[in-house]
Amino acid sequence: MTRQFLAAGVAALVVLTVRVDTQERVPPAQPPETEILLPPGSQPADQPTFRSGVEVVSLNVTVTEKDGRFVTGLPREAFSVFEDGVKQEVMFFSGTQLPTALGLLVDTSASMVDKLPIAQQAAVGFIERMRGDDIMTIVDFDSRAEILQTFTSERDRLVTAVRRTTAGGSTSLYNAVYIALNEFKRMRASVQQDVRRQAIVVLSDGEDTSSLVPFEEVLELAKRSEVAVYTIGLKDGNAKSRPLGGFSEADFVLKQFSQETGAKSFFPTSANELPAIYGSVADELAAQYTVGYASRNQRRDGRWRRIVVRVERPNTLARTKQGYYGPTE
Repeated sequence: MTRQFLAAGVAALVVLTVRVDTQERVPPAQPPETEILLPPGSQPADQPTFRSGVEVVSLNVTVTEKDGRFVTGLPREAFSVFEDGVKQEVMFFSGTQLPTALGLLVDTSASMVDKLPIAQQAAVGFIERMRGDDIMTIVDFDSRAEILQTFTSERDRLVTAVRRTTAGGSTSLYNAVYIALNEFKRMRASVQQDVRRQAIVVLSDGEDTSSLVPFEEVLELAKRSEVAVYTIGLKDGNAKSRPLGGFSEADFVLKQFSQETGAKSFFPTSANELPAIYGSVADELAAQYTVGYASRNQRRDGRWRRIVVRVERPNTLARTKQGYYGPTE
């Protein structure tokens, strides 16, 4: 197993592929990756077509009934997109399941020792639901974050990586999300014309205790990415160990990651719930719509732009990322 330790400057942190375990700062987040510039006719017929040379804001949209059931089969005309309150023209639309790039992040801190076997089995079940054209990377984190398997579609290698995890040490959640997001960057750079839904599923049972990358900077990086961050905050079944109506920083950060990126948070009280949760995430990714538009705002000011998606169907809710940063010069 190859392992690299973050030891020097910001640049080393950016290129880190294996471990993050020192007190380096994260560089400012990069400009939003909302430009999808693909030559016409370069994609398979079952994938959305993006207009060449146009800055496109791409959204993955989940539509549910009020009881949480996914709504599929809606037409393009059912969707309205607003940016800073201004309705936008939808340029492309797809309700077809696209290939997915997934990052599976597993907390292997000491507190997970009794829960890890169930978590491993749930993760294996998630891997087995992958389609042939999906790819996944495996990251575990305790005192340090480690990429156990880079992106691959080979299930055997992914399962072996999951089975290799052991519990021990503290919790470096932010480091893990940071290096996973950068792994997505490298993946996209190597296959620029590969259109995929991108998602991270991170499981943790407690508050971050040892990351050296601040939460705010990792959240900013997530907001500037195209990656939806699904979070699972596994609670201790013993109510005495949980705050009574008080603020939980662990819950707050997990909710922030998911809300800002258009994903969802889960807070089970037993590891036995994990298989169903992973299954729910897989079902959601399969049921999503892809909607794209070219912003009517032509300013290149790099400012945050709020996005709202509405669906013209009674008793339904649409969820997507909360916004993006406008382009700069």
